[in-house]
Amino acid sequence: MTSAIRHVTIDSSDAYALGSFWSEVLGLPLHEDDKPGDEEALIEGAGLLFVTVPEGKSRKNRIHFDLQPQDRTREEEVERLLALGATLAGDRRRPDGTGWAVLTDPEGNEFCVERSAGERAVD
Repeated sequence: MTSAIRHVTIDSSDAYALGSFWSEVLGLPLHEDDKPGDEEALIEGAGLLFVTVPEGKSRKNRIHFDLQPQDRTREEEVERLLALGATLAGDRRRPDGTGWAVLTDPEGNEFCVERSAGERAVD
């Protein structure tokens, strides 16, 4: 027998707020039972569980998400995520179109936005 990852758990200062941000990013709903002020929030379709903890983020993430836009370009996705509340933390995009953008979510967790499959197919 082996194990399966049931959830990736993400510590946060406000589980519902951070879960709501990622719900918008991924276009997947929070669990129907989750409400503002709850200690946990789940995006079941992505296996992401957000939990409220008392301590804040203190250093760079040891694990992060690499997002690939499905129906838009990398640039369009970066703009959409910035409008949702993300912050551009590092720009690794190259003049030839390769590379990625490093963003942070509203609680400072780093994630990357890569090129879409369509953009990669042009290479």
